[in-house]
Amino acid sequence: MRLYRFDEVDEDLKLVPMAARRALDAAGLKLSLKAWHSLDLATRRQLVDLGSRPSIDPAPVAEWLKAADPAAQPMATVAEPHSHEVPERVTQALGPGRPIPDAAWSALSSLDRYVLGKVANKGRAERIQGAYDEIIGASAQVTHLGPSGEARMVHIGEKPANRRTARAETWVCMSDAAFTRLEAGDAPKGDVLGTARLAGIMAAKKTGELIPLCHPLALTKLDVEITKQPRTVTHAPGVRIEARVEAVDRTGVEMEALTAASVAGLTVYDMLKAFDREMSVGPLRLLEKTGGRSGDFKAAP
Repeated sequence: MRLYRFDEVDEDLKLVPMAARRALDAAGLKLSLKAWHSLDLATRRQLVDLGSRPSIDPAPVAEWLKAADPAAQPMATVAEPHSHEVPERVTQALGPGRPIPDAAWSALSSLDRYVLGKVANKGRAERIQGAYDEIIGASAQVTHLGPSGEARMVHIGEKPANRRTARAETWVCMSDAAFTRLEAGDAPKGDVLGTARLAGIMAAKKTGELIPLCHPLALTKLDVEITKQPRTVTHAPGVRIEARVEAVDRTGVEMEALTAASVAGLTVYDMLKAFDREMSVGPLRLLEKTGGRSGDFKAAP
C-alpha cells in the first residue's frame, strides 16, 4: 500500500490517497469525501492496495463501492501515462528547473507516473514541487539514485522482456615462460583454459550478487572463448578472452558479459602466477550489445 508524504495522508486514510484515486480513475468512478468516509477501513485499504499495483483490474472497484453513501458517480476512465517518454503536460507543469530524463521516467512505477500526471493536471505549485521532490529528486541526475540520493536498483518490472545480447573481451599478457607452460598444458593447478572458461560462466551467472545494483537475470546462452595469442613483434604472448551472453529479459546483459570476461582473465592469472607475477589483465571492454530501449551498440575496431 503506497502512500506519499506530500499527499499528507496517513494510514488512517481520512483523505483519499493518490493510489485510491488511480483505482477509481481506472474504473471510471468518482467518489466524494463523504462517500469515502462511509466505507470501512478494510475497503479503503483494498482500494489503495489495488491502486499501488503495476496494473489495475477495475472489476473489483465497483463491487467494493456498493456500500458507499452517497453512491459513486460514473465518469470517463483515465488512461495511464506511457512509460517510454514524459508527457508534455508533465514537462510543462514542472518547468525547466525540475527535469525528468526519459530514463528516469521509464524507471518509475506506474503509480509514480500517474501521480506526477495527476498533480501536473491540477497545477497546484506546492503539490507539484512536493511530488517532484518525493518521486524524482536526485534520480533526475542518476537513475541508480533514489529521490533522496540513496543508491537503488532501477525498477524494470514494467518493461517488456525481449532478446538481449552482449559480447565483451579482455586480454591476459604474460611472459614467455608462463606461455610455454600454458601451451604445454602442465601447469601445477591443472587445466588453465578449461578452469578459466568455467570461472567466467559461473561469474556471469552471479553478476547480480557481485555488482550491487545489477538485476539477477535468467541467462539463456553463455559462452566464454579463450584463444592463445603467441608473441608478435608488438605484443607479448598471452590469451584473448571473449564472452558472449544472451537473455530474454527486461534489462541488458552487458555486465554479465564483462563479468564473465574479467573473471576468466583473473582465473588465468591465478593458474599461472607461479611462473609470472607480472602478468597483466586488460583492457576489458564491451564489444557489442543488442536489444533494449537504448538500441544496439558496436565498439570501434
